[in-house]
Amino acid sequence: MIDRLEKEVDMLERHLQVLKMVIDNEPIGIVKMSNETGYPHHKVRYSLRVLEEENLIEPSSQGAIKTERTDEFVDELDGKLDEIVTKLESMKIEEAAEIES
Repeated sequence: MIDRLEKEVDMLERHLQVLKMVIDNEPIGIVKMSNETGYPHHKVRYSLRVLEEENLIEPSSQGAIKTERTDEFVDELDGKLDEIVTKLESMKIEEAAEIES
């Protein structure tokens, strides 16, 4: 059960790392991202596809570039992650048992 969550978090981390590379180095291609991150080309390509489906990046003839939606997403990201962390913290069974005691 937790294994799936861990895999999803790892994938989200990769997607965000690829997005950050696009923001910092646009336009940027798959080969450069793969070389700099150490992720295989197919994983970078998948992350780019996910980011494109979310309208956070778009392809150009020179490589991936950010969209109008990218800055808004980045501005909201930390708050959303904080909410998730808080929710996960509240799910800890040990802490819940200590509070009830």
